[in-house]
Amino acid sequence: MANKEKEIVKPVTIHDVENDKDYTLEFNRETIKFAEARGFVLEDVDRFPMSKVPEFFWYAFRMHHPSFSLNQAEKMLDRMGGMSEALGRRLGELWAVPFNTLTSDDGDEKNVSVTVEL
Repeated sequence: MANKEKEIVKPVTIHDVENDKDYTLEFNRETIKFAEARGFVLEDVDRFPMSKVPEFFWYAFRMHHPSFSLNQAEKMLDRMGGMSEALGRRLGELWAVPFNTLTSDDGDEKNVSVTVEL
């Protein structure tokens, strides 16, 4: 039996010194559904960076800061000098985390009240 532990990806924390606020960026199933309902496709970030990078950044706020607007996210991104490759990579890793709740590897043992026999 495989005993793989899913990799934990730490959320991103943004410290806004100008406003003395901290923001936590990460995704859950609801934030991804929100983004998908608006036509967001992660692969479009590379194809249409001018519009999709700010959107992607904004969606990362929604889990912990749902009232944070796209306009605020765009201004924050400008103040940061844009999205670094490291930040983009981490947000991509965080985007993938909720998908792990939809699938499991064969042999994963979980304490569940529903079983599937194939």
